[in-house]
Amino acid sequence: MADTPETLPELPTASQRHRAREAVLQALYQWQLSGYAMREVEAVFRADNNLKRADLAFFHQALMYIDTHYDDLVDQLTPHLTRPFQDLTPIERNVLLLGAYELIARIDIPFRVAISEAVALSKKYGATDGHKFVNGVLDALASEVREVEVTHSKSRERI
Repeated sequence: MADTPETLPELPTASQRHRAREAVLQALYQWQLSGYAMREVEAVFRADNNLKRADLAFFHQALMYIDTHYDDLVDQLTPHLTRPFQDLTPIERNVLLLGAYELIARIDIPFRVAISEAVALSKKYGATDGHKFVNGVLDALASEVREVEVTHSKSRERI
């Protein structure tokens, strides 16, 4: 039986995905401060916060990917940093981890959306000009890991 529009799963809305990104950022912050395992942090975070209007699948997938690929994400980000990763503020570190996750593992999310959302989170939660740093790092990473998409996008801008 072929899928009909009635049987296809609903895609998350932009606001559900944005709420999930905010929750991921907050859960990552708790993870780094507490030292608990990511699964414990996720469980406690879900119990303590109302995530009914968030994309829970994205929330879970982002946390699990960042947990299991942390060193790889840091290695991908490091060439684009102006200072050591551990010297970044906790917000910068976590926003960059989330942005790197989206750029590397979520090709279903356009690179511009991933960067824009990371910049918005950095503006909301980070230091005054931290969003500029985040934008530059993720833009450079996108050019590396999403070269075809970035090149195509830039060539379309010239038309």
